[in-house]
Amino acid sequence: MRFMLLFSRQGKLRLQKWYLATADKDKKKMVRELMQVVLARKPKMCSFLEWRDLKVVYKRYASLYFCCAIEGQDNELITLELIHRYVELLDKYFGSV
Repeated sequence: MRFMLLFSRQGKLRLQKWYLATADKDKKKMVRELMQVVLARKPKMCSFLEWRDLKVVYKRYASLYFCCAIEGQDNELITLELIHRYVELLDKYFGSV
């Protein structure tokens, strides 16, 4: 996994975790581009997409998008399950996520 982002439907970044060293300028550009791509997609569209040289897996919970960028050989379904488990954990800890 390269990075994980949480952002609102309005495009406000709530959380970001990067697993590879990346320059701040590149991070901002990647976040902006990826948010535009994900927010422009219809609700019934697939939660997996090819973006740059990565696969992006995202899921919307309430008004938040949970988005992971993974390598080409990584499994999308496991990543989707990881997002779901993360949401369950946050929900258990904070109450209502």
